[in-house]
Amino acid sequence: MKFIEEVVVDEFLPTVRSMLAEDLRERGFTQREVADALGISQSAVSKYAHGEVARHERVVADDRVRGLVDRVGEGLAAGDLTPVAALVEIEVLIRRLEEGDLLADLHEEAMPALSDADVEFSVHDPDSGLRERERVLGSVRRGLRTLTNASGFAGLIPNVGANVVECLDDAATVDDVAAVPGRLVDVKGQAMVPGEPEFGVSEHVASVLLAAREAGSTVRGAVNLRYDPETVETLADSYPTVEFDPERPTREAVADAVAAADLPDDDGTIVCYQTGAVGVEPIVYVLAPTAADAARVVRGLL
Repeated sequence: MKFIEEVVVDEFLPTVRSMLAEDLRERGFTQREVADALGISQSAVSKYAHGEVARHERVVADDRVRGLVDRVGEGLAAGDLTPVAALVEIEVLIRRLEEGDLLADLHEEAMPALSDADVEFSVHDPDSGLRERERVLGSVRRGLRTLTNASGFAGLIPNVGANVVECLDDAATVDDVAAVPGRLVDVKGQAMVPGEPEFGVSEHVASVLLAAREAGSTVRGAVNLRYDPETVETLADSYPTVEFDPERPTREAVADAVAAADLPDDDGTIVCYQTGAVGVEPIVYVLAPTAADAARVVRGLL
């Protein structure tokens, strides 16, 4: 008797770990860094590097596995993917391959009687909320790196601070929006990031994003900037631009302005702005399909 979990442990995971170790070494990781990233010992990394761990040929040849290894390796090397997020990515693929796919086939090879049995191996939902949350956090991290590595970005930060946010697909409240806690600030010409992205830590920028979605847009990412007429003019050359009333409640004003605007149906980037009022700093908001997309638009201004 052999369970499908044994196929995963004995054949799939050693192969994937070996492929990931090789990928990270090719990206310049030391053996210690590979061990830390994969949560294994240096001696295990050494065995992978010297071919002392057998790889399953069908696992190595699977395009989805190879794509996963490349995606996870790139994410770990760039800092866009945490070890937890990498684990989630691998776990999701495992569950998909268990459902009448590669792992189910390998299991039937190990247990031939299963091919005639009326059983299913659907264990987990591959489209789990955990995976989506990790994906959103990774996108916010990519957006942050894009901006903080860009020369001159600090000069675009408003007095109230900037933020980089992205929401879940079915977001309804600010708790469904990931952002930087405390906002980005300009410290002697450098954009300072106070902490790792979290859900539920943005009120203002998250509210603008949610308002645009309430009005029918499918944007999920946003970055706010210091207002300048030239900035708005430059952005308007490439993207739909919407002005809203700063004297009204922000969420209500943005929703009404976006709903009233004649926006294209391509679900691309939108620029929302207000020119200020008594006690209200003028701000520009770049709304895009993802936080990383919004950051790339902002970087284009520099």
